[in-house]
Amino acid sequence: MAGREEYKVRLDVFEGPLDLLLYLIKRDELDIYNIPIEHVTRQYMQYLEAMQMLDLNIAGEFLVMAATLMMIKSRMLLPVEERPELEPEEEDPRWDLVRQLVEYKKFKDAALHLEWLALKRENVFAREGEHVHLGAEPDVALQDVGIFDLIAAFNEALKKAPKESVAELFSDRYTVAEKIDELTRILRERASIRLGEMLRGMRHRYEMVCTFLAVLELIRVKQIRARQDAAFGEIELVPVDAE
Repeated sequence: MAGREEYKVRLDVFEGPLDLLLYLIKRDELDIYNIPIEHVTRQYMQYLEAMQMLDLNIAGEFLVMAATLMMIKSRMLLPVEERPELEPEEEDPRWDLVRQLVEYKKFKDAALHLEWLALKRENVFAREGEHVHLGAEPDVALQDVGIFDLIAAFNEALKKAPKESVAELFSDRYTVAEKIDELTRILRERASIRLGEMLRGMRHRYEMVCTFLAVLELIRVKQIRARQDAAFGEIELVPVDAE
């Protein structure tokens, strides 16, 4: 796979496995206190496979969480009388994970609220002693798209791509460097492009992988931004200098 080796993209995934689980729960409108463990495990493994395919730097915690989900799933499949003994208050194998998610969500929501307050106050100046009204906190934070939104778009396009032979999959017809040049040229000619639209026009999985890595690299070096008009909406790529 020389095409990818000649331009190696190294993007650290700063969000962790609990972030991914919360993302899946919110996206699929699941009850955090009654997690459908089979559904969540299947979705989680799809994301993990995509991250491994893209050769992202996956922290060991992601693999530990995958093992934890598989263990919980296997316990849930056992008849109650055959399940390993748990503490009385932990009869549901999911309970420890639920506790972690709820606590983590509290801290994450608090951090997002403080970040929003800081941004709102950044350009607000008031006389001493005067109260500043910041307005209502938005329901949807229309910020830069997160890594899991990007991987979701990649996964959706990958599912629709035709199956390829091993020879086609490992061909060197495409490189990340070429895709960076191509995407840069496209965004010079037009104000924006939708990520899904771009990936859907490709027939080869390897081309999609190279293109997606090119997108990640251009985001990392702050040449482009990925944004959404609504939570879990279509992802739009725009040049940074166009904003």
